[in-house]
Amino acid sequence: MKLLALDTSTEACSAALYLDGEITQHYQVAPREHTHLILGMIESLLQDAGLKSKDIDILAFGRGPGSFMGVRVAAGVVQGIAFAHSIPVVPVSTLAAMAWVAMEETGEAQILAAIDARMKEVYWGAYQKDEAGNMILLDEECVVAPEKAPIPEQGQWVTAGTGWASYGEIMKPALGDRCTASLDECFPSAKAIAALAIESYKNGGAVSAAGAVPVYLRDNVASKPKQMR
Repeated sequence: MKLLALDTSTEACSAALYLDGEITQHYQVAPREHTHLILGMIESLLQDAGLKSKDIDILAFGRGPGSFMGVRVAAGVVQGIAFAHSIPVVPVSTLAAMAWVAMEETGEAQILAAIDARMKEVYWGAYQKDEAGNMILLDEECVVAPEKAPIPEQGQWVTAGTGWASYGEIMKPALGDRCTASLDECFPSAKAIAALAIESYKNGGAVSAAGAVPVYLRDNVASKPKQMR
């Protein structure tokens, strides 16, 4: 299986290639430079592997939530490749990808992922790894004011993402000493997108190029572009 994954949803920009069980990634934290970086990353990965875009079996991308413009960059690039070569696409939650990164960094199984959504809100998702190693979303992803974040009442949790960097003083008191680690600069990555996409594809999570669309969570995002990143 040859899978190409992209993520441009936050300050980090990355592309990853899954090939014969190995994942190679190009990753750079570079706000507002994703449009210029992502195509070069893709070209470099494919060239190093001796592949062309038509050789890819599956595409995957961080479908959001995240930066309004950033999420659109990855979606647009993936759609272009998918339409050109009739390649199936697996959209992956960027909050899930961020939780995957946090789990890999800490070895912990319970992650509270929060991305700063601007407008005094956070994109929120609580994730847990089960005994089989599967990523489980608890409740649902949402956009919420920090003071209304649905902090679990029990369990030990790792906090991850820019939402905690911006509003940790508001949200962390509800956790108290149940916070085992804080990764305020944790971002989703294409490597995480690739890993999650493989499992999603096996479970029927692929869509056509036309279905590779961003998920913003905030209904009125299109009406307030000046307030978004």
